[in-house]
Amino acid sequence: MSSPNASFVDAIRVTPHGGNKYSANLHRDWCIGTVPHGGYTAAVLYNLAVTHFAHAHPKQFDTPATPISLQLSFLRRTAAGPATLHVEDVKLGLRTSTIHVKLLQPSEKNPATLQVNVAGYITVSPATAEVGISAPTGWKPYPVPPAGSRANGQVDLFALACTGQDGSWTKLDPPYAEFRRAAAQLELYGPGKGQTQQQRTGTMAIDQWARFRPGGDQNGRWTDAAVVYLLDMFPMALDGFDTMSATAVAREKGEPGPTGSMANFWYPTVTLNVDMKKRLPRDGVEWLYSRIVTKVVRDGRTDLDVTVLDENGEVVALSTQVGLVVSASRNVGSRKWQKL
Repeated sequence: MSSPNASFVDAIRVTPHGGNKYSANLHRDWCIGTVPHGGYTAAVLYNLAVTHFAHAHPKQFDTPATPISLQLSFLRRTAAGPATLHVEDVKLGLRTSTIHVKLLQPSEKNPATLQVNVAGYITVSPATAEVGISAPTGWKPYPVPPAGSRANGQVDLFALACTGQDGSWTKLDPPYAEFRRAAAQLELYGPGKGQTQQQRTGTMAIDQWARFRPGGDQNGRWTDAAVVYLLDMFPMALDGFDTMSATAVAREKGEPGPTGSMANFWYPTVTLNVDMKKRLPRDGVEWLYSRIVTKVVRDGRTDLDVTVLDENGEVVALSTQVGLVVSASRNVGSRKWQKL
């Protein structure tokens, strides 16, 4: 019997080839349109760091090192299929080590030439080296998420799983699933769709609880690598972006409101910064909560601030990113949909 997340483990698999060179295969089921999802691609690079230190520096630390920080730039759109990965050791230290990573694929204009599509820095540290003070700050999500049915206002996750409903929280179907295929890898719950949530708070803030379902595996669990994918997975926020974008286009045309389908936009990641705050158990966890906030959308460029918490309200990871709002045709380009 395969273990939970087996398909995800395969999807982010990294193979060493010596000389700080590795390879991976970006899977089509983790794409947005024809482009591998940014969070999924970041998870591949997360696994690259883990694989690199296990393979190239097995004695650097007394326990396995895992990423605590990722700073990635998405320079060009990636493609489903083989990818070449390069690692440069920038700093090898006793507590933290930093590597420079590159993901290369054949150039679309000149397939015989490899070009860098994603590049960045990843800092790793073993759990045994993570020592020092810990202190509560009193931070909580604000506005406060809608209450669940429990007496303390928390969401009853067992009821949510069994019935798909708890208070105002309900199971959601990600919009435009055919285009955003990477969203099919999780089960999503929220207090309404994107536009509904944003009307409630008067801001572009989104709340969600999610369970990991890689390849449809009903026993999937959130692991540290899967959290990196989750930090870039917020279908209801994109639902709000779709409404906002379509409304803005209609206004420019002098029309009273959006007409026809709103699935005309793609929101590619330009830069992604991740701060891993808490390591999850080795076997993972079933539920994670995300608060997604956008402060400004201007000139086709957005910001996204994501906080992931566990069932106990402890922060698991933080991310910030710069994204673009562009036509969905930029995603497909000369590529054929059939290739998905």
